[in-house]
Amino acid sequence: MLLSKLRTAIFCGCRYAGKGFQQNSRRQWLVRRNQSSITVEARTPSTPAVAVPNATTNRIVGRWLLGCSGNLTISGLSMVDWHLVREMKPPQSEAEWEAEFSKYKQFPEFKILNHEMTLPEFKFIFYMEWGHRMWGRLVGLAYILPAAYFWKKGYFTRSMKGKVLGLCGFVFFQGLLGWYMVKSGLEENPESHDVPRVSQYRLCAHLGSALVLYCASLWTGLTLMLPAHKMADSKRLMQLRKFAKGTGGLIFLTALSGAFVAGLDAGLVYNSFPKMADKWIPDDILAFSPALKNIFENPTTVQFDHRILGIGSLTAITGLYLFSRRMMLPRRAKIAIGLLAAMAYTQVALGISTLLLYVPTPLAATHQSGSVALLTFAIWVLAELRKMPK
Repeated sequence: MLLSKLRTAIFCGCRYAGKGFQQNSRRQWLVRRNQSSITVEARTPSTPAVAVPNATTNRIVGRWLLGCSGNLTISGLSMVDWHLVREMKPPQSEAEWEAEFSKYKQFPEFKILNHEMTLPEFKFIFYMEWGHRMWGRLVGLAYILPAAYFWKKGYFTRSMKGKVLGLCGFVFFQGLLGWYMVKSGLEENPESHDVPRVSQYRLCAHLGSALVLYCASLWTGLTLMLPAHKMADSKRLMQLRKFAKGTGGLIFLTALSGAFVAGLDAGLVYNSFPKMADKWIPDDILAFSPALKNIFENPTTVQFDHRILGIGSLTAITGLYLFSRRMMLPRRAKIAIGLLAAMAYTQVALGISTLLLYVPTPLAATHQSGSVALLTFAIWVLAELRKMPK
């Protein structure tokens, strides 16, 4: 439009160049008028300015997703009610605490495990569970509120909108799955006099969904913040990518198997390494019938499987590290693989120490956190080795 008006003004000036002063003045007035209209049109665009995804907005969204990654703690079964709003405020008076404690006394954890518990001790485990639930709500808000703001500002591409909706929906699912898990520890089981605990199946599902949410947030955040490397797709690089993906899957499976170890207290059945009670394969590894039941319900088999998966993960990570040393990779990718290998050996050392010392809570919690750290480095490696977008 600007060039068209300028061409019109120039054409008119050439056409009437030989005429008198009055016509010349009129021509100048027309040119000034055209220039004025051009200026007005340039200053008043027909469409409002809207923010579009770019490198800056990608970094902002990436930092947000990285900040949301992670919410794994250990809690008891002290809160026997679940209300989205009402329970946000813990008991205030002594009478309210006594009423809450009375409800707790009706459930198996108190009757079998904590029957000598005092009110101050109950308050301690109550606040542990209350803090976990409030933290879960805070994480949910940390996903949803910024997502709504970024969506309105136009920071998301079409594909990113689908990913964000999936993440926010998974947050709600994770909360519901958490209560479903806790509920299993509150149910009466007259046939069992064992220490009450949540179902290992539900614990595994809850942990697995948390890890999926964590990995998805971490992967999306890293791919937004870290530009992909320009690497030629050689045969060795393609092999390295496949190797890294397989190793990441094995790490995830090993972390998931830890839920069955925790759910069955399987870390307490054989506290020796590398053998189990002076045997490489214990006698009661297939004590349950049918045989498939042993994988998920026999503490001996569950511990044995976790050992094998842990050693397998360490072997795979070591192989990945040695394979990558023979290739020309970007510096950032080499650092990620090196840290993954270092964390793998640290995690195995933590696991063996936890086993030999009969599962002390601080060390067991550190080992559990180590599995998340190991998974984090694995996702980072995959992000560094990803292909350039077309």
